Amino acid sequence: MNQLSEFGLGNALQSKSSIHCVGIVGCGSVGQELTLLVAKSGIEVMFVDISEERVAEIMLDLGKELDDEIHHWGMTGSEKRLVLSRIKGSADYASLKDCEIVIEAISSRKRGTMLEVRQELFRKIESVIKDDAVISSQLSTLMISDLASALKRPERAIGLHFIDPISKTNIVEVGKGHNSSEEAFKQISRLCRMIKRKVVAVNESPGNISTRMIIPFINDACELLSEGVASIEDIDTTMKEASGHHIGPFELADRIGLDKVLKYMENLYSEFGERKYKASPIIKKLVRAAYLGRATGKGFYKYENGKVVGNTVRFVID
Repeated sequence: MNQLSEFGLGNALQSKSSIHCVGIVGCGSVGQELTLLVAKSGIEVMFVDISEERVAEIMLDLGKELDDEIHHWGMTGSEKRLVLSRIKGSADYASLKDCEIVIEAISSRKRGTMLEVRQELFRKIESVIKDDAVISSQLSTLMISDLASALKRPERAIGLHFIDPISKTNIVEVGKGHNSSEEAFKQISRLCRMIKRKVVAVNESPGNISTRMIIPFINDACELLSEGVASIEDIDTTMKEASGHHIGPFELADRIGLDKVLKYMENLYSEFGERKYKASPIIKKLVRAAYLGRATGKGFYKYENGKVVGNTVRFVID
């Protein structure tokens, strides 16, 4: 039988029938959600973070998240043990060597796209994984081609965007870069099917579909608020009732995190220069005051134990 290499396929990513192991680099809030989503789907997960101490903390956090599901009758103790048995963590990138797909999911409060940091992570990942493994990144406003340029084999890179809340949103935006191969797209699509998510294929663009639509939505709501047209609650209620959205613009901003919203706005405005992406002064004011949303207990709304107990309208408009 002729070898595949005789047909010039020796360096191509080869098709596989299933995914057995996925790597996650950066296991903050997004990385942890991805880790649990993948592990619950029967796939092994190897995550990498900054230190063994941090790895131990993450394993505890994952266990607590599953305990919360148990308390809400979402799973049993034996199911929790099975999910955790599929998850391993390390501070050593070499632990990713058997992963068929590696997803970079670092989180940071820093402004900008952190392009250079992510490119260096891509180089580290490529240095330890197999030739046919795919490298991806959880991207909001950065383009995968910018990251792939750091690789020896840029065709193996492809962009992903899991939309918050990851556990409840049933689509994934998949963006092919300039050099992304069809096999990389097929491999990522295969993973999405295994975790029961529908692929929305997008032509590479900062913000994909969701972020580019969400940012003007939030900015327009801020403009209405600053003009005194209506209250925070009434704007949210109107948009939910009138448009069928399950969440209003201010609720959405608080859930995403206002620091992240501001970063997305600045990145998109820098890329396109269009007014609709220019950050509202209200968003800037809240971020400066560390009113970052649900994560800090204060954003457009005030929260106690995850429940809304009021709003910050006086602070916002004064």
